Amino acid sequence: MFRRIAAVILSVILLSSGWLSLTGLTLPVALVPLLWISSSYGDSRKDWWRVFGWAALTFALWNISTIWWIWGATPVGPVAATLASTFLNMIAFMVYHTISKKAHTALAYTALVSSWIATEYWYTVGEFSWPWLILGNGFSHDVWAVQWYEYTGVFGGSLWVLVANLFFFEVLKHRHECRRYIAAGVWVVVPLLFSLVLWHKWKPVEGGESLRVSVVQPNVDCYDKFHGDDAWQIDNIKALLKETPRNTDLILLPETALPGYYWEPSLSYQPGGRRAAVWDELAAQLAADHPEALLVTGTNVLRRYEAGGQTATARKNRWDGSYYDIYNSAVGIDSAARWQIHRKGRLVIGVEKTPLPWLFEKLEFLVIDLGGTLGQIGVGQSGTTFTHKGVKFSPAICYEGLYGDYYGDFVRHGAQLMTIISNDGWWGDTPGYRHLFTLSRLRAIEHRRAIARSANTGRSGFISARGDIVGETLGWKERGVLTGEVKCHDEVTFYTRYGDYIGRISQLVMLLSILYYVAYRAKKKNYLVE
Repeated sequence: MFRRIAAVILSVILLSSGWLSLTGLTLPVALVPLLWISSSYGDSRKDWWRVFGWAALTFALWNISTIWWIWGATPVGPVAATLASTFLNMIAFMVYHTISKKAHTALAYTALVSSWIATEYWYTVGEFSWPWLILGNGFSHDVWAVQWYEYTGVFGGSLWVLVANLFFFEVLKHRHECRRYIAAGVWVVVPLLFSLVLWHKWKPVEGGESLRVSVVQPNVDCYDKFHGDDAWQIDNIKALLKETPRNTDLILLPETALPGYYWEPSLSYQPGGRRAAVWDELAAQLAADHPEALLVTGTNVLRRYEAGGQTATARKNRWDGSYYDIYNSAVGIDSAARWQIHRKGRLVIGVEKTPLPWLFEKLEFLVIDLGGTLGQIGVGQSGTTFTHKGVKFSPAICYEGLYGDYYGDFVRHGAQLMTIISNDGWWGDTPGYRHLFTLSRLRAIEHRRAIARSANTGRSGFISARGDIVGETLGWKERGVLTGEVKCHDEVTFYTRYGDYIGRISQLVMLLSILYYVAYRAKKKNYLVE
């Protein structure tokens, strides 16, 4: 019992390191203790449930140790995320355990790797989407080690980690066989060496196009932001624009930086028919201080529909019977008051999106306000690009930066550099906002695009196409402006072109592994078959 408890604790520590601002290089051995627990039990039903208990404890503690900070915003959040994530991890691990006791080891190992990656993939495309603990995300502090993500994305990292754990588990089982050590060493070291070669060979594009970008961090308290003084927030933005260099090309304000709601198509009116003068004021300030700049700011935009033409997410307007959607949006405006708009397409579960609304509509009292808008909001399109001075760039909003393939849509639509605007101070000074920033480093590698990131408070700064943090960053509770020259890139990586192909292939391999196991067991039980 004590040895198994120690194994669980060891696995949790090794799994958690990459999400706690440390390193993900513990991941290639993180599952070995849990694999040992599985091997220590027999094939009885009672032993199956014992392994189930140890595995559930391990995955639940891994979730708790890495996403506990969500509790600062809502007690429901970490509980729901832990249940969903643990459930998917358990599918993969218990498929492996079941097969390992009844069939060939090779089949069990194939089932573990494919099932784990398939369930991670489901977590990026399903109704309950929270891809925080994809194993490949654990290397966001070790970008030198995963430069090959430009070919595989983060699911390539998961594949590397899972197979490495199986190699090291074989070392544990056959400690006196030299070839086991060699195989494990080759599997781990060769990708690291390949990554180092890519890391050293990569150089910024010489000459070519670039934009001078200023990222603004207003440092407005998230919990006061949507219930506070709107006029003060606008004055704060205007003051920060005064601090921005005159020769900047692009100014980034964070997600929902501009308070209030604005009706499309002109954005000139707010609910109640109030005239919204703020856009004219911003355009006038740009004309006076930054005539060549495009200002990108986050805000909430409203779109109206006549009855019968509304979307599934639209709400009814109690005043005139029409319908409307609320979109968490990025709006680009220049000194001539011309604007471009991107509506957020990847929504935060339980805050901006209600999964399975037919089931959860009666649980709205559990939904928390992490963006000024409660419940289901409108779902925007992927791949929107803004254009300024002949350069296309992405106006990604916060949560959209967690999805490698989705983020690649911006590049597939021509984005030459990337921006992310975020409002990630909900969890206080915890690993949450720090890891959210470093995950952007993996997106930079996957698509070989430089990234400029503006947060309301937390961490704002610049990331090169190699995933390096360039220059200073603005940290927790810091207010200010950072300006840098951001290079444009036109290359399209293998991963950008084909997306999460490893996840899609893993689903097929998982299905074939389970079918093969079922056929194998049926054959073993058939007395007519020798």
